[in-house]
Parts: sequence; structure tokens; C-alpha cells
Amino acid sequence: MTAQTVTNAVATQTAAQALIGQYRADFAQVLPSHVKAATFVRLSQGLLRRNVKLAQAAERNPASFLAALLECARLGHDPGTDAFALVPFNDRRNNTVEVVGIEQYQGVIERMYRAGAVRSVKAEVVRARDSFAYEPDVMDRPRHRPDWFADDRGELIGVYAYAVMLDGATSRVVVMNRAEVMRHKSVARGATGDDSPWQVWEESMWRKTAVHELEKWVPTSAEYRETLRPDRAAEQETTNVPPARSADDVVDAEVVDDTTPQREPATTSTTRGTR
Repeated sequence: MTAQTVTNAVATQTAAQALIGQYRADFAQVLPSHVKAATFVRLSQGLLRRNVKLAQAAERNPASFLAALLECARLGHDPGTDAFALVPFNDRRNNTVEVVGIEQYQGVIERMYRAGAVRSVKAEVVRARDSFAYEPDVMDRPRHRPDWFADDRGELIGVYAYAVMLDGATSRVVVMNRAEVMRHKSVARGATGDDSPWQVWEESMWRKTAVHELEKWVPTSAEYRETLRPDRAAEQETTNVPPARSADDVVDAEVVDDTTPQREPATTSTTRGTR
């Protein structure tokens, strides 16, 4: 980076951080009670200081950046974590860039725990050499016996997810084969790109697909909050945000050509005990 590029990057970060502060009241409207608006603003501004690419994307398209932050706030997550990623997408065809908020499977599981209805949640991939059996209406849960220490467990062939409720009952069990997961992948934005999470962190994306399906059958904290606090509904539609800027306004456009989250989601543990 040249000295001029560094100067422009610092200016961009300052402008984007100031924008977050201006919309603190909007975040407060959608945040759950356990997250303070001041804390959310501070974490969001800190994320921009650590990620110049995200800061420049936010400067070029503040509407998409604020929409992503509002969604993160509505779900009660800290921005830029394993629970919720903010990813700059560079659309070279239209010469535009936008920030996309992506809730990771860890975030969905976290909302299940926060709802207070589950004791544990399990999401795991199945490989060709694993021993796996599940018969709906016969077996309460899948019986999965992988060789965790095998050098090669084979290719991914399926994924499953379920929750154990507080009373010990098992939720609906979600089981998906490769074809079903691939159908979800086919409609995912940028899934075929070399840096796509589908290419880099494939197991995590399979888990995410199953957990999102499980979300239809297990209570989450968002549902509880909407019932108890209707006045905290999302107000993205009423928020006036600055228009997106052309990519021509950015001095060093290549810094936003990044379509992956900042860190790999944790994949080794998907269950918890009673909280």
C-alpha cells in the first residue's frame, strides 16, 4: 500500500465508524435486552478498525452495511464473529460492492440455546466410511459412529441435526443427503468461487444447511423476543441511509475483493450441556 492509500483507508474507516454512531438509536430499537446499544456500536466500530476491506465496502455502499448490522443486531449477535459474519461482495459485472450479513450455523444454535427450550444441539456431517443408521418413527436419534482418527473417512455424503429439549425429548431430526445439500449450495451467492466458504469450509456449510432446516422445528430467541417485545421489531424500512457509491470513487478497489469471513468457523464442537 502506498502512503496515499493508507491515508484514504484511514479516512474511510473514520467515516464508516462515524456512520455506525449516527445510527445507534436504530440499533437500540432492534437489539435484544441482553445487548446494549453502546456495546454493539463499539464492537462494530472495532471490527472496521481491524478490517480495512470491510470499511471500504461500508463506505462505498453504506445502505447494505447498515442493513447487515441491523440484521445482526436483531438476532442478538456480536458482529464479525463465528455467529455472524459481515462479508464484502465485489460485483465486478455491475461495478458495485455490498456488505452481506451472514448468520453462521453457530449463530442459529446460539439462538436456540437463548430461547431456553433446548438442553443440547447436535449437528454433524456423515462421510462415506462412517457407520450411520437412522429410521424415523423407529429410532429416537441417528446412530453415527465415525472413526475420528482415520486418515480418510471418505467424501461427504450427508449431514444431520437435532436438538434435545429440556424434558429430554428429541426434536425432529433433520437428515439431508448430498443431493439436498447441493440444491441449497446451487442458490447460494458466490458458492462456486475459489474463496467461497463452500469451497474453503465445506463441512461448516453442510452443518449450516442442516441447522437452518432444524430452525423450523426448534424455538429460537428471536421468536420469543418478538412475542414479548413487539415494539422492538426491525425498522430497516424506516431508516434513511446514504445511497451506494460507484466503485470509481474508491482509490484502491482491489482491497474489497474478498468474499470470505475473517476467520474459519469452529467445527469441532456443535453440542453443549445445559446452560
